[in-house]
Amino acid sequence: MRRQLLTGLTMFAMMTVLVGVIYPLAVTGVAQLAFGDRANGSIIETEGQPVASSLIGQNFEGPEWFHPRPSAAGDDGYDGAASAASNLGPTSEELADLVGERVEAYRAENGLDDRVRVPVDAVTASGSGLDPHISVANAQMQAPRVAADRGLDDEVVAGLIDDATQRRPLGVLGDDGVNVVELNLALEGRGGR
Repeated sequence: MRRQLLTGLTMFAMMTVLVGVIYPLAVTGVAQLAFGDRANGSIIETEGQPVASSLIGQNFEGPEWFHPRPSAAGDDGYDGAASAASNLGPTSEELADLVGERVEAYRAENGLDDRVRVPVDAVTASGSGLDPHISVANAQMQAPRVAADRGLDDEVVAGLIDDATQRRPLGVLGDDGVNVVELNLALEGRGGR
């Protein structure tokens, strides 16, 4: 029995060191070497100060900003500690009413006619409630409002949208998306108003 106990304790100690120390250090080292910025949270800095992460959506209010997807994370939305979806399914009457209200608000805010189709990402929350991306169509529909409010040319705002657009991975996975955090920070740097 003593031999079995010693073998078990030795195996426990070896696996603890291997899986609890060596493996995490190796993964961290590879991540830092190969993906340094992403491994550290993709922090965006302005004037040497961290201001946001390009991976986490933030709420921007007011006509001078591009607006992200709605958020179901937390009571006020965009709460990283409460990241979650609303859990309302496609047959939910509450979800249908909520989306209908958001469609009307989106059209009114952006001066769109009732016949204009609103991009689905403009009126539905993502699974995490913290998605920093919107569709290119959503950004383009918001562009005239933002340009007018900031006193910028439409071409300038279109260029900023293009600069903030992240192309789909490998050219085939998903769709192109516009990072709203990066786009609004670029807008802030442009001035206007």
